[in-house]
This record gives sequence, structure tokens and C-alpha cells, in this order.
Amino acid sequence: MRSYSPDLTPPWKKRTAVPEVPAEPGLVVEEPGTGFCGAVIRCEAGTVTLEDRFGKHRVFPLEPRGFLLEGRPVTLVRPAAGPARPTRTASGSVAVPGARARVARAGRIYVEGRHDAELVERVWGDDLRIEGVVVEYLEGVDDLPSIVADFAPGPGARLGVLVDHLVPGTKEWRIAESVTSAHALVVGHPYIDVWEAVKPSAVGIPAWPRVPRGQDWKTGVCRALGWPENTGAAWQRILSAVRSYKDLEPELLGRVEELIDFVTDSGGA
Repeated sequence: MRSYSPDLTPPWKKRTAVPEVPAEPGLVVEEPGTGFCGAVIRCEAGTVTLEDRFGKHRVFPLEPRGFLLEGRPVTLVRPAAGPARPTRTASGSVAVPGARARVARAGRIYVEGRHDAELVERVWGDDLRIEGVVVEYLEGVDDLPSIVADFAPGPGARLGVLVDHLVPGTKEWRIAESVTSAHALVVGHPYIDVWEAVKPSAVGIPAWPRVPRGQDWKTGVCRALGWPENTGAAWQRILSAVRSYKDLEPELLGRVEELIDFVTDSGGA
């Protein structure tokens, strides 16, 4: 007959020695009492704030053996003073300290314009350099068929394209359909311009204005918001407000991640 230990204490409560781990921003842990799992976003005297994947925040006391790291009990401690090494890139990926940029792949990602390229670089730049992915811009989609033909995508050189305002039935949609193949993927977001893919809250506005048809959209946005009608300056204001993937709409996030996965897939390496 099998015998069982009378000790029913949960493993994270048992008084064996456990490591002390600095609560650096980005460290993902679980609070076993509640099952709440999230990344450290702030550590103050006696408490730590975690954020889960849905953006929900919870504050917990820094108690001995109070958390699980990769399933094992740890004691979180306040990090030492001084600048901490970032543990996450702006895209939310785990940072790789000291990693060198990979030699550029034959594959490429094209985006529609310079603003699109600058936004992708701001959020995914670290990831793209490690993966060896180069981003270029088209200045519109009308020339996309000839660009794809010249590029000649194949198993060793995949091509990904991000298009603004890709809505079924539009001119952009028909062009995208005409060039899509096993080695060329065209995806898009529903926004008129990539400006709209930045969350209004990040920019400090209640919503992106509706601009009447016939007006230049970017100029109309500046006018409606009371900004100087200088679209270059307006874009720098918007871009500077983007600090991480959390400042972008999901419809853009998913499409860029899809393109990165496509061009770095083993079938395209």
C-alpha cells in the first residue's frame, strides 16, 4: 500500500532556500496565490506591479517566496539602483543583449511609404536587425506589380508587403490579389493612413478626426486637431509618442508580425 507524505504545504510555501531575483522591468512571473501571470512594469518599496497579456495591472507585496519564475519559487527583490538593461524590445520580444545584426536576407518587406517604414523601424527595428530583414518603401502601390516582377520572389527570397487601407473591392485590394503567391504575401490594415494605426491615447487626442472626402487626409487631420498644417512636423509628433507595440492598434501589429514570420520562415531562408 502506497504511503503519502502528511505535508500538504504548497511547494511555493515550503521553507527551503530559494533564489532572490531582481524585479527588473519585463521579467515575467506568476503570483501563485491568485494565478496572475504578468511582466514586471514597476517595482517600488515593498510592492511590485505586474501587467498581464491583456494589459491588466495588479500590485503585489514583495514577500519571501512570493512568486514563481518558470514554475519555480523565487523571492523578488527591488533591483539595484542605476539604469537596468532592457529585457524586452519595443515589439515586446525578449531582448538579446549584445546580439549582432544578422547579414541581410534575400527576402524583403516593403511598406507603402516613408512614415510606414519609420513606424516599423521604431517598434520592430531590433527584431528586424537580429533576423536580417530589410524594410523598404514603395511610395504607393500602383508600381507593386512591376516591383514584384523585378524582385522575382522564390523559396530563398520571400517578399512581404504591407499596404494601407487594404479593403476588399478597392484598387489596392485588386493589385494585392494580382501579385500574391506562395512566396509573395501582401497584407494590409484598414486605416486610411498609418497615422491612424497609432492609438489616439498615445498621441493625447480623443480620436482621429474624420476628414471629408476630397481633402488631403493628413492636412485635414492637422486642421481638425488645431495643429500647424505641416504634415512632416505632425508625423514627428506622432512618431515620438510611440514607445512600444502597446501604442499601436492590433490591426497593424498582427499584420507586421505576420510578414516577419513569412519572410523568416525556413521555407524562405
